[in-house]
Amino acid sequence: MKRNELLKYLNSYGCYQLREGSRHSWWFNPEQNRRSSVPRHVEISNNLCIKICKDLGIPPIR
Repeated sequence: MKRNELLKYLNSYGCYQLREGSRHSWWFNPEQNRRSSVPRHVEISNNLCIKICKDLGIPPIR
């Protein structure tokens, strides 16, 4: 999956970028008070996308 698609999905559930790391971006879900790191790669594997959604407490992306 493309990184931009995942970021749009995260934004649609109210998540926002908390900060930039050296190789990852940290995303935060204020409703669940949870955060997760998103790597800065053009392509992100589907399993990792599901894990990021699980970490943030939102439904998994299909």
